[in-house]
Amino acid sequence: MFSATPHKGLGTAPLVVGVDEAGRGPLAGPVVAAAVVLCKPCPGGLDDSKKLSAKRRAALEPQIRERCAWGLAVIEPAEIDRLNIFHATMRAMTLAVARLVETLGCEPETVLIDGNMTPHGRQSDWRWADARAIVGGDGKERCIGAASILAKEYRDRLMREAALRHPGYGWDRNAGYGTAEHLEALRTRGPTPLHRRSFAPVAQADLFAESAA
Repeated sequence: MFSATPHKGLGTAPLVVGVDEAGRGPLAGPVVAAAVVLCKPCPGGLDDSKKLSAKRRAALEPQIRERCAWGLAVIEPAEIDRLNIFHATMRAMTLAVARLVETLGCEPETVLIDGNMTPHGRQSDWRWADARAIVGGDGKERCIGAASILAKEYRDRLMREAALRHPGYGWDRNAGYGTAEHLEALRTRGPTPLHRRSFAPVAQADLFAESAA
């Protein structure tokens, strides 16, 4: 699943795409990647989403959606289990950039990616040679910071909605991460269809449920 918006206020400068993901570490829910090209006027105060308050992220998200060109991609838990989380993340990034570029109708000069690896050479559909991994990039490059905000806000919203369908795991508070509350619910309630069964705590809960049956 992915979506994007058309360009607004791009000007004539070479296009630089910022990419980040949310949800690589949780035990449940999808991994989400966002790709962003900053436009004019650019939202102020962009930074690593983890450094921003929930209130500030919530205020910045609609500004980024309105003022910037962006694409999102979502890889669901079943696909994460099939690919493994690393390749699922690389796939999400590839889809997010591809959708953004398709909507823009032109190719970027550079793709900047938060972390220490890029999908270049790791995803057959990745076609952008100038792809640069930047450790801590979401706090160094505004376009990556914008992508981190979009990805996190979108994924957190998905997990709050999922919490209504699967109460008891605290996903509205922990976003699927392995908190004590979540692990206890896994032990007592067992995994849901949104759990990543390739992740050790979920696999162990599956084994426990089978042995108790």
